[in-house]
Amino acid sequence: MTRKLPIIAVATAPGKAGVGVVRISGQNLGPLTSALFQKKLAPRQANLLTLCNKHGEAIDQLIAIYFVGPASFTGEDVLELQCHGGPQLLELVMKRCLELGKEDGLVIAEPGEFTLRAYLNNKIDLTQAEAIADLIDAQSEAAVRGAARSLQGVFSDDINHLIEEITQLRILVESTLDFPEEEIEFLENAQARQRLIAVKEKLQTLRAGAKQGKILRDGIQLVLAGAPNVGKSSLLNRLAGEEVAIVTPIAGTTRDRVKESITIDGVPMHIIDTAGLRETTDVVEAKGIERSWDAIRLADLVIFLTDVQSDDQQDDLKTQILKELPPKCAVLEVLNKADLLLEPLKTAPGEVLLISAKTGVGIEQLKQQILKLVGWAGSQEGAILARRRHLDCIERAAEHIEKSEKFAANGNNSLELFAEELSLAQRHLGEITGKLLPDDLLGKIFSQFCIGK
Repeated sequence: MTRKLPIIAVATAPGKAGVGVVRISGQNLGPLTSALFQKKLAPRQANLLTLCNKHGEAIDQLIAIYFVGPASFTGEDVLELQCHGGPQLLELVMKRCLELGKEDGLVIAEPGEFTLRAYLNNKIDLTQAEAIADLIDAQSEAAVRGAARSLQGVFSDDINHLIEEITQLRILVESTLDFPEEEIEFLENAQARQRLIAVKEKLQTLRAGAKQGKILRDGIQLVLAGAPNVGKSSLLNRLAGEEVAIVTPIAGTTRDRVKESITIDGVPMHIIDTAGLRETTDVVEAKGIERSWDAIRLADLVIFLTDVQSDDQQDDLKTQILKELPPKCAVLEVLNKADLLLEPLKTAPGEVLLISAKTGVGIEQLKQQILKLVGWAGSQEGAILARRRHLDCIERAAEHIEKSEKFAANGNNSLELFAEELSLAQRHLGEITGKLLPDDLLGKIFSQFCIGK
């Protein structure tokens, strides 16, 4: 699963900085620390030391902290060198460490290998490991808080408590299989069905929370689509609060996708302003329109924008967009340029939302409708971050609980199937924390981490 050799990497981001951190992890790093600084380091104490090259010339004056395993992040010995943050300087520090660690097999770490070792050494579970990456990548304050809660083990505790309840129920059901003449009465006395209903309700709550957490973690792919010159770029600028897209009265100004990330009530939104959808002989514009359709096919929500001067051909364009939408993607119809109306409308026809990207009329209502359509419940308190993988596991577990409920209602002839469905639900939940995860998937998860983490 992972190499036993000691590993080293720069743990801070590339580029110039006041401080750069080099991290080493492995079994028994004591001899290496002594070779680097010609002294034995006391564990868990900050030491101001000078690191020299093989000629005795100073490379850097740095702070070294030595953690003796298992009392460390990875569970192994860890040496952390807090250097000055020049890229070339850090390269020299790495080179010197690799020289002195050559006999011990010191090698450069692979992406996520420090965190992987922490997981394999039972310092953290898989959801906590993923929370570390999510904390680094968090796109909003709410996402930071959610990742921090997952790192503290809140999500893991919820999963483990649910697994324990399913385990106890499974033990109860399986223990009755040897006594078929008494099993129904025994299960009724033990309130097996009531306990199953409680598990089902907790799983539903967990699934709802995971959906909210996935929104916080990944954000929403929001695509602005419509014919040329209906105000898509103006709407992007209004939502972003700055001029990120060029706006002119000339149809077809936007010839490629323009992307901007914002937050609406703490929810990350990745807004894509697309080229106006129309037939064209212009090669460049046609390429932009092709990319617009690609964006629509990957969207979480499409805002189909028209304006008060739009012609009847918009219905055909809307029909075409609906055919290209991915599963579960919603379309929000928005009527723009309300400022051009001689007599302002209180509401637009049907379910269409009336706005003016120019003046800001209706923009707040638009934001709230966006949040509603993407499934945001509006509460960030107690939120945890969740990934698509987590949500898939929870949904599969919920399916097996649904099946187990049907088998429980069938009586004697279905109790073995009842127990089996409970076992499958338990297995899928165990995949979330990594207890029952295939090695190839585990490697894929950690390969997405940054170097040095």
